[in-house]
Amino acid sequence: MPIPDDHPDQQAQLMPMTVARINELTAAARALPPSADQTHVLVGAGEDPWVIAHEGQLYYCTVDRQKRQILVARFSRLEEMAAAELVPVWPNASAAPPGYLEIWAPELQLIEGQWCIYFALYNAQNGAERLYTLQATSADAQGAYEFKGQLAVPTDRWAIDGTVLRTENGELYFVWSGWEGFTNVSQNIYLARMSNPWTISSDRVCISRPEYAWEMQGYPHVNEGPQVLQHAGRTFIIYSASGSWTDDYCLGQLTYLGGDPLHPASWRKEPAPVFAKTATIFGPGHASFVQLHGQDYIIYHAARRSQAGWARQIRYKPFGWKPDGSPDFGEPL
Repeated sequence: MPIPDDHPDQQAQLMPMTVARINELTAAARALPPSADQTHVLVGAGEDPWVIAHEGQLYYCTVDRQKRQILVARFSRLEEMAAAELVPVWPNASAAPPGYLEIWAPELQLIEGQWCIYFALYNAQNGAERLYTLQATSADAQGAYEFKGQLAVPTDRWAIDGTVLRTENGELYFVWSGWEGFTNVSQNIYLARMSNPWTISSDRVCISRPEYAWEMQGYPHVNEGPQVLQHAGRTFIIYSASGSWTDDYCLGQLTYLGGDPLHPASWRKEPAPVFAKTATIFGPGHASFVQLHGQDYIIYHAARRSQAGWARQIRYKPFGWKPDGSPDFGEPL
């Protein structure tokens, strides 16, 4: 499965190393054996894994090696993920925006009975990244999609890693990672109301920004990759923190406390990461979640070894729940 794990076109200003240096580390790490046991590896080279379960099938949404096409695979068991056929679904007859170089972190969602895909586009103009939506024109997740355009926000800023939160009363909210201003000093988690799966109908509200030391390894400081996890009437947002190019990339947790989701006080951040590196697994982050036969699984990427840049593998592990109803991920496997 030819999944990309570097960013050849990216021109962001990252610290403590440049993108060129990160790509050097990535290439070197690919030539070396991974540091961790491979029992729980689903894909040997991959990033930003999005897996969703529906009607006894699993779907994996990703991009091609050049990050120019969105691909969807269908399979029955997690162990089949690496061998599953990846079907290109976009761009197709539906027009794409001109001039983009890369598609970032596509996510396949089933919303109100229709398949939608959310993704960011990068065009080598740092700060111009924005989020877009596709909607399927049939019931087939691997079929044709219509390009619905940009998810426009009144406060229009850099935006990546979009996902959808559906509340118990059926309201839709969009959650993503963005900049506060026009310069890349921090990626924060924002939330806005949606009127339908491709339209944002309120301005954004910041519900998380890097504030703890474990969220601020590497610069710019990073909160990204938010994912909604719901269980037994409770709602959590699991997000990635610190630079994705560092060993310290990890997962943090926001807990919904009730009330208006657009009020920052409706969310509580855990003061420590909920999923972090071990002695052999580095940079675990950007997760998705599936439940199979009553068992919950976290699917995430991690570096092949320490100082591996963006050379990453897609891994998984089963997880449980704490007595208070919050997820118990334990340590990466």
